[in-house]
Amino acid sequence: MYVMALATDYDGTLAEDGVVRSETLEALKRLRATGRKLLLVTGRELPDLKRVFPHTDLFDRVVVENGALLYSPDTEEERLLAPAPPPEFVARLRQKGVEEISVGRSIVATWEPHQVTALEAINELGLELEIIFNKGAVMVLPSGVNKATGLKSALEEMQLSFLNVVAVGDAENDHALLRTCGCGAAVTNALPALKETADLVLEGARGAGVEELIGQIIELDYALCANARHQVPIGEDDDGTVEIGPPDVLLIAGSSGIGKSTLATALSERMRERHCQFCVFDPEGDYEGLEGAVTLGSSSATPTDSEVLELLANPEDNVVVNALGFEVEERPAFFAELMPGLSALRAKTGRPHWLIIDEAHHLMPASRDSASLALSDDRSGMIMITVHPDAVSPDALSAVTAVAALGPKAREVIEALCTTVGEAPPDGLEEPQEEDEVLFWQRSTDAPVRRIRVEKPRQTRKRHTRKYAEGHMDEQTSFYFRGPKNEMNLRAHNLMMFLQIAEGIDDKTWEHHLRAGDYSKWFEERIGDPDLAAEAAGIEEDRALSPAESRDRIAEAVRRRYTAPALG
Repeated sequence: MYVMALATDYDGTLAEDGVVRSETLEALKRLRATGRKLLLVTGRELPDLKRVFPHTDLFDRVVVENGALLYSPDTEEERLLAPAPPPEFVARLRQKGVEEISVGRSIVATWEPHQVTALEAINELGLELEIIFNKGAVMVLPSGVNKATGLKSALEEMQLSFLNVVAVGDAENDHALLRTCGCGAAVTNALPALKETADLVLEGARGAGVEELIGQIIELDYALCANARHQVPIGEDDDGTVEIGPPDVLLIAGSSGIGKSTLATALSERMRERHCQFCVFDPEGDYEGLEGAVTLGSSSATPTDSEVLELLANPEDNVVVNALGFEVEERPAFFAELMPGLSALRAKTGRPHWLIIDEAHHLMPASRDSASLALSDDRSGMIMITVHPDAVSPDALSAVTAVAALGPKAREVIEALCTTVGEAPPDGLEEPQEEDEVLFWQRSTDAPVRRIRVEKPRQTRKRHTRKYAEGHMDEQTSFYFRGPKNEMNLRAHNLMMFLQIAEGIDDKTWEHHLRAGDYSKWFEERIGDPDLAAEAAGIEEDRALSPAESRDRIAEAVRRRYTAPALG
């Protein structure tokens, strides 16, 4: 379930002449029965609302005074969200002959044409107040207070995101509400300007329109919210922008060091721009320092599931779960322990909107079934990143709706996926691929493979610093000191271990690898650091250096880039 709540205006939307018809009340009850929440957002003052509408207990929260006061019907608690009205302002209005004045906890309300008088009084007294219109009503509130700000406070208490809320209204004071929520709807009797703002214009008027909207929420869920606020651009081709949405399950795959985590970083930036919450599972320490996210765990401290869920409880917090402190064989178990709590949070709140799972073959290996991995049936909004699609759980791969295949083996990536899930490869694989292109396949459709230029991250990120400095690289990516006669097999599974072994081996072994260019090759192909590789290549080519001097220079280059920052 993606749409978690409905936020509705009262007068002219839910009610006609202040009265809500029985059919509309029944529709509200049907929506509550699905597990969704109800919020009432109105310009009325609370005593007045209770007088005309005795059913506020249907709602989880009620925002009154156009965003200035929050009311919880179950506890009858009231929380003022804005300052009280200045007494001198009310007095000045009365001095100017305005008799129809209603003074609330924060709002001062009157009727047209008294907006001119209200503006004069605000200017004369030098107050920070603003005027908001509502089909003839004139509401004066502290600057910046509106229905959207009031709803924000309500959603914070309920741990919900604006993206998972559908809002409906009819008048001028509903613009901010409709623009902010995941989907904004206008009843057919709404002002023309509000219909322009809305994502959806309903056929029904007032309560009938709300009933119509409730039916669509129950039937369509996310499909009702398929607008730009939810879509995340992954790249573009000659036909335009290519996007993914929360229902998608994206596989990003390709050779090591080809740019998979770079693409994931770019996607995280676009998610932040759209206020989508994301959680990154980071087995190798690749996302440390990711902008806009809090990192839990390190090479020396393992995160707990309670820490992760506590942070994700706030819709504004994005989280990187660094599993570098776990041994490789321990990571799937940690992932499986975390997934039930994470699935429960998503079922309750619809977020985090995106789960980014790097090194998916570590966390969801093919050797484990979906039950032991604790994968929920709903895997929407999941991004799996791997070098080896065929090493990922087939059950997880079966949920993939889109593929971004990178590098020279992109075609093999898609073919491996198709073999694993037992289907024929898509059309378009045989077409040539340019060097800067990524193969994108929308598996959920019959469309052929597209060649796209993917999004690039704006942030500067030091890639894999902790992972390569202190982590545990696998056998394929580790460095092996073997010597000129292949008589030893000393494995360096990170850069710290590389430096320690380098200090202890004999000059003959050191120079054997030095002259073969093995160090620069490892830095380039396995560490993925062309700058370090270039510096090492210069040292390897300098025949004037003694073994001790070349050893010291390479060690200094490594420490400068990795070890010192990582330990610091």
